[in-house]
Amino acid sequence: MPRHLLLAIRNNEELGRLLVGVTIAHGGVLPNINPALLPKETTKKASSGGSKEAKSPEKAAKSPKKA
Repeated sequence: MPRHLLLAIRNNEELGRLLVGVTIAHGGVLPNINPALLPKETTKKASSGGSKEAKSPEKAAKSPKKA
């Protein structure tokens, strides 16, 4: 199937470099979700005091790095 060929080629480093300019008909695209679109993970601790702590600048979300 063309989809299986595309996934195998693109996930293999050597084949990917060899066939970098090749378009496989009906192969689709590689599944990819931009990290900026994923939900942020929150760590909620169940505390009996109910006090909220301010976020430190070190824990602030950073923009995703380009590969």
